[in-house]
Amino acid sequence: MFLGTFSPRLDDKGRVFLPAKFREELSGGLVITKGQERCLRVYPVAEFTRITERFRDAPITAKQTRDYTRMMFAGAHDEIPDRQGRVTIPAPLRAYAGLDRDCAVVGMNTALEIWDATTWAEYEASQEEAFANLSEEVPGIY
Repeated sequence: MFLGTFSPRLDDKGRVFLPAKFREELSGGLVITKGQERCLRVYPVAEFTRITERFRDAPITAKQTRDYTRMMFAGAHDEIPDRQGRVTIPAPLRAYAGLDRDCAVVGMNTALEIWDATTWAEYEASQEEAFANLSEEVPGIY
């Protein structure tokens, strides 16, 4: 399970240090792809494989399924962290998420998200009031 928020920086080669507490779980490999709200999603290979199986069962005749599948898989990049826990984020993915230097790595249960630090701070600030005042069930959770 991935929890917490961390503030690594991209180096000059487009690499980011993964938080130390996640390195063992990601040491066997990971997949980085486009996420919603212009962030990147980072999945352990096993989790990405599980998601892939669900896409295989989705109706390819549905336009939304095709559109989402294209964007998710066309932008995907597999990576194995180096000994220091760094992964390279390809230039197209850095551009998509607006990553330049300061990043936010956010735990999302079965995946991580990588955000531009300023974009994350703005998103988090915009969501905190709604989260604090949430009085209805979150669909499919409670």
